Formats: sequence, structure tokens, C-alpha cells
Amino acid sequence: MQIDDLKAFRQWGSRTPGHPENFETDGVEVTTGPLGQGFANAVGLALAEKHLAARFNKPDLTVVDHYTYVILGDGCQMEGVANEAASLAGHWGLGKLIAFYDDNHISIDGSTAIAFTEDVLARYEALGWHTIWVQNGNTGYDDIRAAIKEAKEVKDKPTLIKVTTTIGYGSPNKASTHSVHGSALGSKEVEATRKNLSWAHEPFHVPDEVKRHWAHHLDEGASLEAEWNAKFAEYEKKYQHEAAELNSIISGKLPDGWDNALPKYTPESPADATRNLSQQCLNALAKVIPGFLGGSADLASSNMTLLKMFGDFQKDTPEERNIRFGVREHAMGAVCNGIAVHSPGLIPYCSTFFVFTDYMRAPIRLSALSESGVIFVMTHDSIGLGEDGPTHQPVEQLFSLRAMPGILMLRPADGTETSAAYRIAVINRKRPSILALSRQKLPQLEGTSVEGVAKGGYVISDNSSGNKPDLILISTGSELEIAEKAAGQLRKEGKSVRVVSLVCWELFEEQPEEYKESVLPSEVTSRISIEAGVTLGWEKYIGQKGKAIGIDRFGSSAPAGRIYKELGLTVENLIATAKSL
Repeated sequence: MQIDDLKAFRQWGSRTPGHPENFETDGVEVTTGPLGQGFANAVGLALAEKHLAARFNKPDLTVVDHYTYVILGDGCQMEGVANEAASLAGHWGLGKLIAFYDDNHISIDGSTAIAFTEDVLARYEALGWHTIWVQNGNTGYDDIRAAIKEAKEVKDKPTLIKVTTTIGYGSPNKASTHSVHGSALGSKEVEATRKNLSWAHEPFHVPDEVKRHWAHHLDEGASLEAEWNAKFAEYEKKYQHEAAELNSIISGKLPDGWDNALPKYTPESPADATRNLSQQCLNALAKVIPGFLGGSADLASSNMTLLKMFGDFQKDTPEERNIRFGVREHAMGAVCNGIAVHSPGLIPYCSTFFVFTDYMRAPIRLSALSESGVIFVMTHDSIGLGEDGPTHQPVEQLFSLRAMPGILMLRPADGTETSAAYRIAVINRKRPSILALSRQKLPQLEGTSVEGVAKGGYVISDNSSGNKPDLILISTGSELEIAEKAAGQLRKEGKSVRVVSLVCWELFEEQPEEYKESVLPSEVTSRISIEAGVTLGWEKYIGQKGKAIGIDRFGSSAPAGRIYKELGLTVENLIATAKSL
């Protein structure tokens, strides 16, 4: 970072954006901005340290040993995600997490007295934290140092250090006001502040004594790194297996042939819900990828996310890989973002019902923005969940997440596509993936393939020639079976019908135009999409003359088969629609 970077603060193309962005600025660990998210990321970073230390440290050699520090303000403390994350940190006993709470009594609308008067320290104590109050945060440097020392002495609890400060400290007219929160002081107030602080230097000038004070960190850091490298070289000689695993986690290099562990299916394999097939994939990956870990928001037995060969990550068993997030979807996503950015080879997954992605859109969006590569395992992906009704039946979520940049939205139809979706998710370390998985059983289809899923969309069956079918049926997930059955009936009536699985729109859009034309030839305008979600977006693939079968309303409480019938997601309706074109 150079002085010119500071001069370009918040300007187009600069490395100093308005909020910290890990993909823009070297040394920035996480992308923050939405309040509470960075704090929850810190809980994930501290979890990662505790987990890796428990797995890899030896009585004679400690190779994982660091603290996680985070600064949060009044706004962060108000956000529910911070309380969710703080509750988890206290439960897990993350003793190397130290949070500084900038207690300046100001938020954007004014004094915190208008909306935030709780005893924050008492709340954190109830959540299982050690708490300290530094009353002079403006100039009490020794008090702050003493607080850090005390925090480090508490091994079994995270620590919140409340540091009472004056926002805009030194500004004679704007200190302790909301007007200094997110706005520039203005030239007159800058000059007044300079006089008040006796600061005679030109703008952006860093005095030599300040440079010298900070420069010692360069030598100190280099020395610490050399010391660690020597220690790890000794570790590699003594503990070869553990060193290989830790190297994989630090470097992000996946073990050779890891994807061969993913389950393989044939059309003769028994029908099963893709959430069950997902569990087979998760357990297969955990056996071969050292940094694979995750859990569910109190739904492991429904999401089918339990790693059967591992126990639970808890305060006294941090080496285990099943993370119990409780009913905290929002914090779960943000904690996983923190885990993912800790080390390139840590691959976290988290899970809940697909409809509850609405509870965690902020961390999903930040996962995409941060290039954190979290795998979001979302089950009960449609009206197919049945009797729980419209509160639990997602209809708009598929399209809304497809609209989000930088993310892969995958909806596999059977075992082959589920395995392939996990392969894609693991490979994409800088792009998070969402897997939408069924509650209901689905057959293993003829024609689905790992190679096809990698391209996002592909032909699973076709009786046409010359790339000119009479009709193209396009589908995803549980409705692909319906499309295939309808195609079979129409072919018996003499029609040439192509069935396309469009399992991941984002991957399909990345393919060459020639490939996309080979799957969806532009001169074939008779097209029908069928998907248990809103029809918005499908016009891109069906064109002006095509028709979309979907659900442009909320679902209903009834057995799944009845809902599918009532809403027209049937073979019969698909055939009738085809004949109407």
C-alpha cells in the first residue's frame, strides 16, 4: 500500500474502497460492510484456529497458535447476526478470540440513546464471554495494552473489550456527533482539527518517527516467519502424515484423485432423495479432503449433513468436523465465510432448508463477493416437501439466487448430477456454490453425466437428427424426471424430442456459443421449461414462442403428489402444453 492508494480512497479502480474488500486489498482478511458480518467472520476464523490447533499441534511442536482480533461498533452490536455469532463463540469457548467494542454512543441517526441502551457487557457475560471495560479509549494506550494481556490470560472464553471512545476525536465542532460518522469533516473543520491536535504536517504526510516506529514490524515479521518455517520443517520430519494434511489445508492443493471418491450411480441404482445422495457425497469427500468440515442449523437429521466418521466440534472436542450451529442460519453462513478465508484448503459447508436461504442472504452475498467458496447445502428445495406448506416451500428462491453475481446455483436431478455438483463445488474455491436438493425420492436417470453437469446444461436424451428436434424440453432437479417421461410419450407419437438438463445456468452461460447452440439450437423455437419454481428468467431459454411451466404463486399444504398435480407440474400437462405449441 502506498500513499497514493490512500489519496484514491473510494475512487474508481482504487485499492482503497469504501468498505474493506479482501479481493481488492492485500492484507484485508474478509470483506465487511453489512454490520455484524465481520464479527461473525472472526468467530469463523477463531473456530478454524482452534480446530487446526487441536488436530495438528503436538506436545513437542506447536505449529498452529494465533489469536483472532476484531473491532466492532454499536451498529454491529445491534445486528442479530452478531448476537448469534457471539452465542456460538461463547458456547465453543473460543479463548483466542478477542473483540474490541468501540463504544462511542453514536450511530447514523444520532445518539445510541434513541434505540440502544442495553448493558452490552452483561449480555456478553451471559453468552459465556470474559469482559473488560477500558474507559479511556482515546488516549488510554496502557489500559488497552493491559486489557489485551488480561484477555490472553483467559484461555477458555472469548473476550470482549469495551473501549469507550469519542467519535471524531480531536474535531472541535463535530466530535461525538453523528455528522462525523460517515461524512468528510470539510475543509474548515479539518483545519480546526489540525489546530486542536497541534498537527502541523501537510495532508498525507507520515513523519519519519512514525515510519521508524512501524518499520520494526517488517524485521520482526520476517523473523517470526523464519522461526515458524524452521519449526514446521522439523514437524514435517517427525509427523509426515499430519504435515501432509496441514500442507494441503495451508496451500489449498487438493489430494490427487480426490474426486474419484465421489459415489457413482447407474440407472439401476435405487431411487433416492438427492438430500440422501448428498450425504453420501459429503461423507465420501470428508474421507479424502483434510479441510472438509461443516454442519447444519439444527437440521442435520433432515438435511442429511452429518459426517458419520467424525464427532462434533465442541469446546472440549475441537478436532472434530461436525459443526452444530443451532438455529442460527444467519451466523452460520457468516461463520463459514470466516472459516473459508482462514486457509485455502478449508472447505466449509453449511445447511438448512432451501427456503431459509432468506435468513442468510447477507452472508451468501458476501461469500460471493469475498470469493470464499463456501458450499451451501440446501434441502427441501420445492413444493415436493409437501405437508409443511407454503412457509417452507421455496418458489422464488431459485431465481433470486441465480440473479446473484459470483455464485453457482446447482439443482441436481439424481445421484450422478449430485456427485457432479459436489465436484464442481469443491473445484470452485473462489466461487461459492448452492446445492438445492430434494426431500422426495427421485429415480436415477439414463443420460445424466458428470461431464454434462460441468457445462451447466446438456442433452440427456434426444431422438432427433441434424440438431433439429421438433421440441426441446428443459428442466432441472426433480422435474427432469417429468420431462423425460413426457418426452417418451411424445416420441411414441412420432415426435422428435430433446430433453435438456439445465442444472446450473451460470456454468451454461460460460460455455462457448457453439456448445450452447448444440444444446439449444436457435432455429428450434418449440421449447418448454418445467421447474418447481417461479417462471421468471426462463424466457431466456424458451424464447418468445416457448412456454414455461412453473409456480408463480405460493405453494400449499398437502401431500407432494397432490400439489404437483394441482399446480400442473405433471407429465400430462407437459404433453398437453407441447401439443399446444
